[in-house]
Amino acid sequence: MQEAGVGSGAAVQAGTYQDGSGAASEVAELRAAILDKLTYFIGKHAENASDRDWFVATALAVRDRIVDRWTETRDRIWAHHTKRVYYLSLEFLIGRLLFDALNNLQLTDPVRVALAELGVDLDRMREVEPDAALGNGGLGRLAACFMDSMATLSIAAHGYGIRYDHGLFRQRIKDGWQLEYPEDWLSFGNPWEFPRPEIDYSIGFGGHVEAMARPDGTFRHVWHPGETIEAVAYDTPVPGWRGRHVNTLRLWSARAPDPLRLDAFNRGDHVGALTAQVRAEAISKILYPSDATPAGQELRLRQEYFFVSASMQDLIDRHLRQHDAIETLPERVAIQLNDTHPAIAIAEMMRLLVDIHHLEWEAAWTITTGVFSYTNHTLLPEALETWAVPLMERMLPRHMQIIYLINALHLDRLRKSGEVSDEMVRALSLIDEHSGRRVRMGHLAFVGSHKINGVSALHTDLMRVTVFRDLNGAYPGRIVNKTNGITFRRWLYQANPGLTRLIQEACGPGVVDRTADLKALEKVADDRAFQRRVAAVRRANKIHLGRIIAEQLGVKVDPDALFDVQIKRIHEYKRQLLNMLETIAVYEEIRSQPTRDWIPRVKIFAGKAAASYHQAKLIIKLANDVAKVVNSDPTVRGLLKVAFLPNYNVSLAEAIIPAADVSEQISTAGMEASGTGNMKFALNGALTIGTLDGANVEIREHVGPENIFIFGLTAEEVEARRRRGIDATTVIAASPRLPEILDAMASGVFSPDEPGRYRGLVDSLRFHDYFMVTADFDSYYARQRDIYRLWRDKEAWWKASLLNTARMGWFSSDRAITEYAQEIWRVPLQPIG
Repeated sequence: MQEAGVGSGAAVQAGTYQDGSGAASEVAELRAAILDKLTYFIGKHAENASDRDWFVATALAVRDRIVDRWTETRDRIWAHHTKRVYYLSLEFLIGRLLFDALNNLQLTDPVRVALAELGVDLDRMREVEPDAALGNGGLGRLAACFMDSMATLSIAAHGYGIRYDHGLFRQRIKDGWQLEYPEDWLSFGNPWEFPRPEIDYSIGFGGHVEAMARPDGTFRHVWHPGETIEAVAYDTPVPGWRGRHVNTLRLWSARAPDPLRLDAFNRGDHVGALTAQVRAEAISKILYPSDATPAGQELRLRQEYFFVSASMQDLIDRHLRQHDAIETLPERVAIQLNDTHPAIAIAEMMRLLVDIHHLEWEAAWTITTGVFSYTNHTLLPEALETWAVPLMERMLPRHMQIIYLINALHLDRLRKSGEVSDEMVRALSLIDEHSGRRVRMGHLAFVGSHKINGVSALHTDLMRVTVFRDLNGAYPGRIVNKTNGITFRRWLYQANPGLTRLIQEACGPGVVDRTADLKALEKVADDRAFQRRVAAVRRANKIHLGRIIAEQLGVKVDPDALFDVQIKRIHEYKRQLLNMLETIAVYEEIRSQPTRDWIPRVKIFAGKAAASYHQAKLIIKLANDVAKVVNSDPTVRGLLKVAFLPNYNVSLAEAIIPAADVSEQISTAGMEASGTGNMKFALNGALTIGTLDGANVEIREHVGPENIFIFGLTAEEVEARRRRGIDATTVIAASPRLPEILDAMASGVFSPDEPGRYRGLVDSLRFHDYFMVTADFDSYYARQRDIYRLWRDKEAWWKASLLNTARMGWFSSDRAITEYAQEIWRVPLQPIG
């Protein structure tokens, strides 16, 4: 499969713009368009315009270039009755969009020249654009990469999600602790979106269901919601490579049908008059409100149903405007559920087909299973959503009826197909009867979809034998694998233009269109002169990241040091704690053996912990406490630095990943579904240290076992050890380093202001090490020493780095989307090149 790039001859950011007569004309047109937007949209003169004004003017001028192609795309899809894909995701971590649009439209250099003629620096201006706070991590970033690839491959697609006012929280670190603040990405407006106030749908909650008798003795059910909220559409165009196809990301914003109760306002109850508005707008206010309280759980459910219902109504309306019969929906529509968050769509589709469009149950169920497919992203039980039955009955009474009936017919079918034990019925039921009845949303998504996919080969294999073992037996053949991918357009060509330049020299200009051409890098992997040029690019990227570290943390780092990076959501299974234990070990060894020939090293961390996840927040505090001690200790002499960068987002990742020498992918084996950060790092030439988990397995197969540092227990060994018990006292006692490290943590070496701060964390490692941190420590420590040895042999290091980049072409999101399109959605596409 081919991957699009950012220029037909050279990477746009990296290349030299040829200012011929045609190019000069384009620059003049862009300059005039930007000035026009500055004058007539923003109302400013050039001499008093701020960087933000210039950004908005530029974005609007570029958006105009997209709109014509967007309109042409919609007309073409409509005229050819093209089957559409609808991608439902609670997250779309799209990041900044200006350079995405410029690169895909091949406008980066002409815009740069046009702005320079106006006295504006494009690179300085890009920093003004906020990151769209619409996602948390890998799940949302995958959705953004997939939207890019669907447009690039000319697949007729819509993304559906929520237009969060504040999205995921903005992380600040104060005294080493994470603090959460509202993210204000919309405070100055969003120049990329088009409000669609004329497109709004009523979303109901609560109320009761009335059974109305028909003449034939059957019943029709009518839901009378107790509360109604409006979903209003906001559209963002998503251009693919070369702008030949532009899809739509449609996000829903919540509002009350009436902005205020005028009678209450006139009585003087000015706050109470706005109660309904505040309750409605809370739905699209914040991504992932804490579900630690009943009110938080209710809001989370309201969010999920809100965007699902609006999306289902919208896509059915679009279908019926073009096609007469609702029965043809599976021929014209494919709906992908990105994890369990949108799983209520199964019940909502049945409600709309049966209650609104008056189809018989069997016909409606055939349509539903024909259109839906479901991507599972986790094997963690707590991440496979379940909802308390009483909450569902109160908030969505008709949907609870439908789920009960789906479950009854599902279990009846299984009983008729063979002998089913009571234990199997309990395992297969959509209702979990343990510790209070709860609806299993993963089971609902599985039963209501025709295909269920994992996101790496290992993850898919584990799905079949763990969380969906019984369902896989009952519905054989539904589970398939679709290993994740990333868009090279953003994570190599845009993020690392210097390396892109060198790749094009070695592989030819067509490499930006065809990732298979990356293989040509293997021919120069041994070339010392080429290696030195690659090393110079990496060093420049490290200098850039070093400036960010200095600005944010006041810590000066050496660009010639080994940059060892772990950036991802803070979670115990991702094992930032394992990395911290090794950091402490190195610190203690440098102090006790100062005359050794130490390799200077910078340990870089970034990531957010869920607001209610105490243990993860304590790990952030530990990272900052260790950094404070290590960075200020004169005996270390700068040989080890630790940096925890706050408020991790897409833009920060774009600065960190091209500067990394080592990529930490060290999750407990069997617990990471895939990972995409591992792909981004390896593509940019960082060497991976990781477990055989998620897509690390496939990365090793592609880059070669000699070019990756694998350590630790396998998924099977982890499960076997857990069955024997997770008390780690014997493991710790047998380790030459762990007892001293844990004693230092527990005694307050890194928390002198509160010596007992980490005693509980240490006790959990000693007596309840579910995530196998201590079990894997010695293996991890040994592989880190192997990294040191390779780092000393620069020729071998840069050969391994180049081979990583050369062999990562398969991990393109274009390849992944091609597999979805051909094997799950059955939709047409147009490959690049």
